[in-house]
Amino acid sequence: MRWFNEVRRGPLLYLLAWLIIGVVLGGVCAVLAPAPLANALLFAVPGALVYGIAAGFSAYYLCRANPLGSRAPALVVLVLCAAAMLAGFMWLAVLGGWNELCLAFATHWAGMPLPPQLQALLFALGALLYGLLAAINYLAIESGRARNAERRELESKLMAQDAELRMLRTQIDPHFLFNSLNSISALTSRDPQGAREMTVRLAGFFRRSLGLAAHRKITLAQEMELVRDFLAIEKVRFGERLVTEEALEKGALDCLVPPMIIQPLVENAIKHGIGQLTEGGLLLVAAWRDGARLSITVSNAVDPDMPAARRGGIGLANVRQRLACAYPNEADIEWKREGDTFSVEIRLPARTTSEE
Repeated sequence: MRWFNEVRRGPLLYLLAWLIIGVVLGGVCAVLAPAPLANALLFAVPGALVYGIAAGFSAYYLCRANPLGSRAPALVVLVLCAAAMLAGFMWLAVLGGWNELCLAFATHWAGMPLPPQLQALLFALGALLYGLLAAINYLAIESGRARNAERRELESKLMAQDAELRMLRTQIDPHFLFNSLNSISALTSRDPQGAREMTVRLAGFFRRSLGLAAHRKITLAQEMELVRDFLAIEKVRFGERLVTEEALEKGALDCLVPPMIIQPLVENAIKHGIGQLTEGGLLLVAAWRDGARLSITVSNAVDPDMPAARRGGIGLANVRQRLACAYPNEADIEWKREGDTFSVEIRLPARTTSEE
C-alpha cells in the first residue's frame, strides 16, 4: 500500500505543478491580452495540463534515446534545441486551436485575443519548459545510473567479503580437526574407550557445525550449542582438569554472531592455557548486551610463567579477520593477561534477526 501511494503521489505532484503554471500563465495572459481573468484561466490551465503531459512523455523518451555520453554533446544539445522549438510551436498551435474553439462556441465567458507579444511569450515559454523537462529527465537518468553503479559496487564488495569470510571459515575446520585427531591419537593407547567416545562426539560436532556454517550469521544461543559440543569433546580428554562456566545474559542470546566465532577462542584457551596446567583450571564464557553493543568474553586459567608470545596463532588472527570482514569498523577484539588469567573480549554490534 505504501509503494502504491508513493507511485501515485509522483504524477499528482507533477500535475499540480502544471496546474500552478497554468494559473500563473492565465494571470499573465489576462494582463497582456487584455482579457477577463476567467477567460484567461480557461485558456491557459487546460493548455498547460495537456502540454505538461505531452511534453513530459516526449522529453522522457527523447532523453532515453539520446543518453549522455553515448553521443557527441553538441549533437545532443542540437537535438534538444530542435525538439524544444518544435514543442513550442506545437504548444502555440494547440493553444491557438483551443482559443478558436472557445470563441466559436462561446460569446463572452471563453476565448480571448492573442496579440503577437503574447504568442511570442507562449512560444518561448513552451520551448523553455520543454528544455527544463529534458534537464530534469537527464538528472533523473544519471541519478539512477549512479545509484545502479553504487549498488553494483556494493554487491561486488559484499561478494568479495563473503568469499573472504568463507576462506577464513574454512581455516577453522582443518585446524580444529587436526588438533582433535591429535587428542584422539593420544587417548588411543591409554584410554581406548575415551578415544571412541571422543570420535563419536567429534562426528556429531561436525554434523551440527556444517548445518550452521552455511549461514552468514547465527544467534549467540546457536553458537553456544556448538561451543558446548566442543567442550564435551575436550572433557573426554581432560576430564576433571577442565572446569567450564557460562555467564550469558538473556538479552544477548538472541543477538547474531558469525558462526564458529567463539569456538577458536575456546580452543585456544584449552590448548595454550588449561592444557599447559597439570591441575587444570577454569574456562569462563560470558556475554552481555550493552545497548547497541554485544560483548563476549572468553577467560581461562594460564601458567603465570608461560611467555606471552605463545598466546598467538591462527585462532585469534582468524577471529580478528572475520570480525573485520563481517563488521567493517564496527567490531574489535582485545586480549589481556592478568596474573594467572588470560581473557579475550569481542565487541560487535548487537543485532537480532529482526533488526538485521
